[in-house]
Amino acid sequence: MQHSNVLFLLSDEHARQALGCYGHPLVQTPHLDRLAARGTRFTSAYTPSPICVPARASLATGRYVHRIRYWDNAHPYDGRIPSWAHRLRAQGYHVTAIGKLHYRSSDDDNGFNEEILPLHVVDGVGDLYGLIRDELPLRKKNRRYVLEAGPGESSYTAYDQRITEASIRWLHQEAPKYRERPWVLFVSLVCPHPPLLAPPDFFALYPPAKVPLPVQYAPPSWPTHPAIADLRQCLGMAEPFDEATVRRATAAYLGLCSYLDANLGRILHALEETGLATTTRVIYTSDHGESLGYRGIWGKFTLYEESAGIPLLMAGPDIPQGAVCPTPVSLIDVFPTLLQSVGARPHPEDAELPGVSLLEVANGAVPSRTVLSEYHALGSRAASFMLRHGTYKYIHYVGYPSQLFNLAADPQEVHDLAAHPRYRPLLAKYEAMLRSLLDPEAVDAQAKADQARKIAAHGGKAAIKARGSFGYTPAPGEPVVYE
Repeated sequence: MQHSNVLFLLSDEHARQALGCYGHPLVQTPHLDRLAARGTRFTSAYTPSPICVPARASLATGRYVHRIRYWDNAHPYDGRIPSWAHRLRAQGYHVTAIGKLHYRSSDDDNGFNEEILPLHVVDGVGDLYGLIRDELPLRKKNRRYVLEAGPGESSYTAYDQRITEASIRWLHQEAPKYRERPWVLFVSLVCPHPPLLAPPDFFALYPPAKVPLPVQYAPPSWPTHPAIADLRQCLGMAEPFDEATVRRATAAYLGLCSYLDANLGRILHALEETGLATTTRVIYTSDHGESLGYRGIWGKFTLYEESAGIPLLMAGPDIPQGAVCPTPVSLIDVFPTLLQSVGARPHPEDAELPGVSLLEVANGAVPSRTVLSEYHALGSRAASFMLRHGTYKYIHYVGYPSQLFNLAADPQEVHDLAAHPRYRPLLAKYEAMLRSLLDPEAVDAQAKADQARKIAAHGGKAAIKARGSFGYTPAPGEPVVYE
């Protein structure tokens, strides 16, 4: 395949269903829709973990969370395990990051030649409050995001403007310096991550009365699975939101998706202005999805499609145009994709990586594997693991009942088949598949042991609880607020 530059565009918390090209009836994402039309849209892409820090560590290293032990938002990537950026830089390719990384610190060697406007975890430590999983202390901020949603500006919308402008400058001023071999520009925006404040012009695109209501948003239809009930309680969402609030928050989220799309459109326009579009592959994806009121939950944190599923679009040289790829893929596949795109040699130490090149999958390759996602963070008393294989999705909870969904017949996952006697053989098959990949109980125990050590290193549970929690990692220059 032709070697090319790569413009790798990442957003934060963009649910797969919240794009026009994925069939949303209302959201306006014209620039992403055009990108999909001139490339390939993956319909079964997943995050390795539905929470920021572990997802980004897996994206960097091409390894599943249980292998690298960056379990939660207090175990940030620190450059210790080689990333795709390390591999590319070592072979002389220029790799620039602009925007949110959510690693430990720029003082670590994260693999990039340069980090522009980076956002890392708070104080190099992150969210210690989320380490406490035995009693699941209440996180007040998450409920407030929904109650305060509406039109407005935030430090995140301003930060995305700065990231966008820096990316445009880089394409115009820096990219011409690297003509001898391909480069990778990793642009990481923060919207539509909360706070749910959409710039007024974008909020106005979505009159709340017209936005679709979330699936199972009201208590009579909430799933009764105990792990989901635990999460609702921890997030302060056991008390339901009224319909007006749900509609307003949904409108704000859709407005942020359109705001994101507008910024991406400016960057893609700069790529064309500079004449680089024909020699550059573009990848667009998100670190995880957003529950968006489905099942009574706002935020990510679950292994349902709206949270674990992500958008994934690719366009450029050797990528089929106007194509739709149903093969299950993952963010771990970005690592080999970037190496193949620029023409870098695989490193011998990476021979056992579970990822496959998305260039190959887009052109018809169907890898014989199962895609995995896992969760070991806030709101969960024990580990959960998702397998996507064929038309079924299996979710295994340590200490709780499993779930099974037929995504072909039930794409919104409202019919859990796990309790039906006829599906017991299929459940056993999927559990065996999971245990061939990992030992769920051992992984759960390892995560909790690592988390207990980190709790002790920071003064114990009482000290962490006294310090309080914060809702989101502040943008550069914004103070962190605990409560």
